[in-house]
Amino acid sequence: MDMIAARASISFNVETVRDYLFAGRTNWKTHQKIEDILKSDPVFDKSQRNFIGRLDAYDRALATTKRLIELQRIHGWSKQEKERAAFILSELLPMRMHDIAFAPVFPGQASSAMMLEYWDLVSNNGIQGCYLQTELGHGSNVACLETTATYIPETHEFEIHSPTLTSTKWWIGGLGKTATHGIVQAKLILPDGKDVGPHLFLVQLRSLEDHTVLPGVSIGDIGPKACGGLAAIDHGYARFHHVRIPRTNMFSKFAKVTEDGRYVQPRNPKHSFGGMMYIRAGMVATAGWTIARAITIAIRYTTVRRQGERDEHGLERQVIQYPSTYYRLIPILSRAYVFIALGGQTMQELTTVTEHSNEGDFTKLSDLHAILCGLKVLVTNSAVRDLETARRALGGHGYSAFAGIGRLYADYLPAVTYEGDNFVLDGQVVRAAMKAYQASISTPAPPLATHSSYIRLLKGEHPKPVVDTTIWQNSNDIIYLLEWRAALVLKEFVRTLDELDASANQRLSKAVTDAFVAVRIGEMITDLDVPPRQEGDIIRALYHLYLLTTAEEALVDLFSTGLLQRSGDRDLRLAIKRHCLLLLPNAIGLTDAFSFSDWALDSALGVSDGRVYEELWRRAQLEPLNQLGNTPGYYKSLRPVLQEGQKLSRSRL
Repeated sequence: MDMIAARASISFNVETVRDYLFAGRTNWKTHQKIEDILKSDPVFDKSQRNFIGRLDAYDRALATTKRLIELQRIHGWSKQEKERAAFILSELLPMRMHDIAFAPVFPGQASSAMMLEYWDLVSNNGIQGCYLQTELGHGSNVACLETTATYIPETHEFEIHSPTLTSTKWWIGGLGKTATHGIVQAKLILPDGKDVGPHLFLVQLRSLEDHTVLPGVSIGDIGPKACGGLAAIDHGYARFHHVRIPRTNMFSKFAKVTEDGRYVQPRNPKHSFGGMMYIRAGMVATAGWTIARAITIAIRYTTVRRQGERDEHGLERQVIQYPSTYYRLIPILSRAYVFIALGGQTMQELTTVTEHSNEGDFTKLSDLHAILCGLKVLVTNSAVRDLETARRALGGHGYSAFAGIGRLYADYLPAVTYEGDNFVLDGQVVRAAMKAYQASISTPAPPLATHSSYIRLLKGEHPKPVVDTTIWQNSNDIIYLLEWRAALVLKEFVRTLDELDASANQRLSKAVTDAFVAVRIGEMITDLDVPPRQEGDIIRALYHLYLLTTAEEALVDLFSTGLLQRSGDRDLRLAIKRHCLLLLPNAIGLTDAFSFSDWALDSALGVSDGRVYEELWRRAQLEPLNQLGNTPGYYKSLRPVLQEGQKLSRSRL
């Protein structure tokens, strides 16, 4: 009844908002068509996955990937449609590392000769690849990687070698048991002994006949991960003992070594970031959709869960009606919408910059690198926090695997570390901000890039915002305030450069990225003139709530920079409350717009009809322990304990 009532109160067209999230109805129809194929296929059955161990999870993952590839060929799916199928499945698979981290490097980094030799194999899954960068002793500090690639001019080969234990490649997804080839990040050593830094090399790891590991290579799985996360992925290690590869196996589209051992430098060293930039750009929308799954579960469950105080009908109140609940959940909903839309923009921008770079125009490459560093930090920090907040909103049942959020959290948690540790990436954002600031005070000063436009405020030509109760009603005013916050935090950073406090990098990075995202939200709000008014207004309210909660997180900065005084924080928090209450009647509709089927969501507490207790009961009956007539270990362990206890009890009577 509660779910029916919630849907009856929706005041906008869910399909229109759904089409907005999917960037058009055509995309949604494609999504739906592919999902119908997947959920009708027994290979993709999810009913037993909470009960299987790691070996079975790995085996299931390989079968899942095999079937995906078969379906791609049967239905003639394009690359984008195959990616959509993987997105719908939302399962982390070892062979997906090939698509995410291996294959994209070839068009961006490989020479024409390497593309001619390998691309058909790569694109048709004739080989399976992984990306070997992280080492046992070094992760984000790529410059200090120890694996070497020494050029041998006499044989026109590179020798790949792991000189120390700490040079062992580690945490490599898909390496432990799956990959046949790997892109190895190694220090390039020229014949004269000169180290010219990390470069990429293609190394065959396993036989294409029987999948055995090739001579000179030691490979294994690094073992189970925290919280049981990423169980199906074979994160592996690899050591190389003087392994020879042809000179042409160097990724040499931009930097190369000639046959006689001369090094040809790239026109722009940022080219080597191409693969990582692609992954980071994709992480923005991924964070949004991951949050969307969790918040759909949380809002649906707290809508039908009644607990505590009685309402006017004598019923216990819906949990979502408590301020302590909606104040946590509705802002998470706003972040899901923002990150999904921002992710689409980010991928479009990466495509444009990549096209320009391929034509020799590198002017925006450094700016985009800085933007992606900041966005990666923002969205992954937010998602990890929001997943746990959503799980805790489910109460005790949130700890059940059947709830679905625990799995999401365990699998997503390492995102704050891979593709660049977030604390390290903060330093990249700060360096870009300082570089932009130094350029802005030079003569003549170059135009400010998109991510550093806030620096214009330090030139004395723009008044500081007047913060009163009305500022929180206007999105443009909040955006301007967040830009001023970034400018003044940067100004203070420069002033105290000789003795920075320990969290200075993190605060500046956050302020700069928040300002960038706020400006982008302003553009999104302007573009909302396209959807019908009712739907545009509801999305606009979500975006405005995002800005409000960003300002709330920035309160320390706003007070310390003098932008906010006295009781301004109370006015802000009341504005957040009003916006949450404004959106609350449409919360179910806004989660329905994500278009997660019960099969895709796979959550007992997030079922669309609200019958959460029936579904929780049904799933509990599938527990293997419940299929046993006797208690395992009863005669060996439990019975002796009980008998001894009973014997001792009788002896004391």
